[in-house]
Amino acid sequence: MSSELKYLCGFGNEFSSEDPRCPGALPEKQNSPQKCPYGLYAEQLSGTAFTAPRLENKRSWLYRIRPSVIHNPFIPIESANFTNDWSNNHPNPNQMRWKPFNFPDKEESVDFIQGLQTICGAGNPTMRQGVAIHVYSCNQSMKNSCFYNSDGDFLLVPQSGTLRITTEFGKIDVSPTEICVVQQGMRFSVSVDKEARGYILEIFNGHFELPNLGPIGANGLANPRDFQTPVAHYEDRDEEYSIVSKYQGKLFSAKQSHSPFDVVAWHGNYVPYKYDLNKFMTINTVSFDHCDPSIFTVLTCSSNKPGTAIADFVIFPPRWSVAENTFRPPYFHRNCMSEFMGLIVGKYEAKEDGFMPGGASLHSMMTPHGPDAECFKAATEAQLIPSRVADGTMAFMFESSLSLSVTKWGEKSCQKLDPDYFKCWMNLKKQFNGEK
Repeated sequence: MSSELKYLCGFGNEFSSEDPRCPGALPEKQNSPQKCPYGLYAEQLSGTAFTAPRLENKRSWLYRIRPSVIHNPFIPIESANFTNDWSNNHPNPNQMRWKPFNFPDKEESVDFIQGLQTICGAGNPTMRQGVAIHVYSCNQSMKNSCFYNSDGDFLLVPQSGTLRITTEFGKIDVSPTEICVVQQGMRFSVSVDKEARGYILEIFNGHFELPNLGPIGANGLANPRDFQTPVAHYEDRDEEYSIVSKYQGKLFSAKQSHSPFDVVAWHGNYVPYKYDLNKFMTINTVSFDHCDPSIFTVLTCSSNKPGTAIADFVIFPPRWSVAENTFRPPYFHRNCMSEFMGLIVGKYEAKEDGFMPGGASLHSMMTPHGPDAECFKAATEAQLIPSRVADGTMAFMFESSLSLSVTKWGEKSCQKLDPDYFKCWMNLKKQFNGEK
């Protein structure tokens, strides 16, 4: 179940929900009355400092059966290849492409937490500055356990299999070509019907927001009305539960004797949410030249430098291509940003061979990249008539102003890095003949 989220990331607006089994659970006048309805406890979850400006202030009030403070002490647990430590591998400026990451062996039972692996990242969660890029691969539902991230927000991008996510705010189902954002501190559990795989962008700075539209005007790109947040749905279960916390890049676990998903009602502007990428309103040229990929930005996390993002989430959806006298695919490029790409479904227009669903690529700062030789040849010889691009395809990019370090797992242990990626450009021939 889900309800429409009319405005994303606050902007002075609040949302509320209560489980229909307990009408009137949401206090009418006060956030924290002396006695809450149904004998509930009031608990605030803050996503910003108390004194953040009103338009940026993010918090929600949860009315729950027990406060979340009731648990045993946290103890460290093994985090394997899920890390925010960028010091264990030598820098590598080369173009990188990964073949599809593995699903778990059928003989193994791997849940969402156990299936987290880190590819690359930058920064330090203790300083609330940086990003990390992970993949998940699992075939087992989390049982009597939940996860929360003390370090930042997760943007989940399923590539195969539906994630059935239970949160403190309610339930969210997220399928390929949909995304879900679970913000800092929100507890959630993931169930799957079969093996599942996907990508995660983690940000330590602030929260995701919609990009400014500038000269585009009031409408376009991802519309606020298409973001959804869950309806309150509580569990009243007295069973042993494991609470797994990511804190300063490490994992910890604590036991408690009840379900953490016991929120009967909530209100506020700090919520988990989902979005269907197929609802994105694409902006593109109707004259000439190839627009910068920033026109495909769904969500962004700003830095302190205007116009420069800690992280952008960008998609390349099906669209029309009509540019006149123009090389239409993405141009050859060197960039002061880091560009990590993944493919959810289909074939990416500039790399139809080798770049596969469930795989990825990384083009680091100032490392040249662009269409392969076959794409270049076809695009320079094509008849320039209006044509469809990327039908049946959904590719995306995590772009960051930070210089991303690849982990040892990403470069070596996963054994998915394509050593021949550079060869896709080696057949680009000299065409210069001294004549116009």
